[in-house]
Amino acid sequence: VQVVDERGMPVRDAVVELTPNGGWRGGAIRFAERPAMAQKNVAFAPGTLIVARGSTVAFPNLDSVRHSVYSFSKAARFEIDLYGRDQTRSHSFPIAGTVAVGCNIHDQMRGYIRVVDTPFAGKTDQNGLVRLSGMTPGGYQLTVWHPQARTPGGESKRPIAVGAAPSSQKIALKLR
Repeated sequence: VQVVDERGMPVRDAVVELTPNGGWRGGAIRFAERPAMAQKNVAFAPGTLIVARGSTVAFPNLDSVRHSVYSFSKAARFEIDLYGRDQTRSHSFPIAGTVAVGCNIHDQMRGYIRVVDTPFAGKTDQNGLVRLSGMTPGGYQLTVWHPQARTPGGESKRPIAVGAAPSSQKIALKLR
């Protein structure tokens, strides 16, 4: 899947999800990436993290200053008090959706956790590309999320049919 903006320029860090019609019924979802969002150079790293619903995310502080982590998002409302360098706190995410996180001390720090109910999810690279594999042929819901998308909740959804042969999709997003 390639995600581009209105001018045809690649969109980096868009989350692309394919959810089977009727939902995922294949068991536990695991991603290769460790469920962690560090605070490094007074920023969240990675800036966008994809985790399976029910995951616990670690928030290690790799900076020499203290940080907190909070969210007022519908999918997760929480607050982790200040903690220092080389300390880690964690939080579990039982509800699928988008979680915007921040630091009470450093207002410029913004991060996003996309909690998903499908193993077929990934983040676009610098070319706006993500490769999803392992789906069986059938009907799916394609969801593209980006924090700057001009859609409700930053999401764009459409039904899609997955066939036996590899295929590609190009999705154009209107960004703020």
